[in-house]
Amino acid sequence: MQKLWSHLSSPRHLVFFEAAARTGSFTLAASELNVQQPAVSMAIKQLEASLGVALFQRSHRKITLTNAGSRLFADVTRAFETLAQSANAIQQFTSNDHVTFSASSAFNNYWMLPRVRQFQRNYPEIDLRLQSSNREPDLSAEPISLAVRLGKGDWADCDCALLAEEIIYPVASPLVMASAVNLTNVPMLLGQRLIHLEEPIRERPSWQQWFHAMGVNEVTPKGGLRLNDYALVLQAAMAGEGFAFGWHHLVNPLVQQGLLAARPEWAWKTGRGFYVVWSKTRPLIAKADVVRAWVISNATAD
Repeated sequence: MQKLWSHLSSPRHLVFFEAAARTGSFTLAASELNVQQPAVSMAIKQLEASLGVALFQRSHRKITLTNAGSRLFADVTRAFETLAQSANAIQQFTSNDHVTFSASSAFNNYWMLPRVRQFQRNYPEIDLRLQSSNREPDLSAEPISLAVRLGKGDWADCDCALLAEEIIYPVASPLVMASAVNLTNVPMLLGQRLIHLEEPIRERPSWQQWFHAMGVNEVTPKGGLRLNDYALVLQAAMAGEGFAFGWHHLVNPLVQQGLLAARPEWAWKTGRGFYVVWSKTRPLIAKADVVRAWVISNATAD
């Protein structure tokens, strides 16, 4: 950073430069920044002297960026936008206006959304915003109130409450399940078309791990459809693309609705669970505390 300011002389000069380049006028920049026009002109001259290059071509009542000026303007604009986004995110840490709930797209689609209407009827004053993410958020550094994590509830940075045990069993569309008339034991499932979940960032269980848990170790399932999002996996299963492994807390309502058929007798309890989590270092606002209690209450009812 020290080397940067040796080239640019002062961060204040960058502010003046950005305003002049954006408005195309030293006079308009001065008016926007609430300073006199000579102050803008002098700041630009000092910046040009520090860089050793002209940033503007000056003519009567008109300024235009040089090639060097255009390059600097693009980079300064990008840097200022990043700083603005950061400032906005930091301000949201203390905002009491809304509650952000982060979870996988599957959890939001199949667990939260069916319940959101009732939540809004009960708590119309709370602006609940669902955020779908393919990674585990940093609750101490991001403007997120609550999130869902898969694990054993032993995170150093979060407090948590259990929503559901991780219980996995095969599911498929009722038509696919009915056509698998010879599916009388677990090894026979290896002969069926399987839908694989392969998330690029978060660790998720695989068919191979499920088969091993069922005592089938000699064969590795290889064929089938591969998707990187569990919501897509469930959509593919309901569309008849093959067998998927179903997390009980998400697929049980779909089974009850007749959208999926299941083999719960082949359930694998992994010893892990899905938890609602919140930061240990940043206290929850009152509205987020209401959302947390509501989520836990619904999970307990399930």
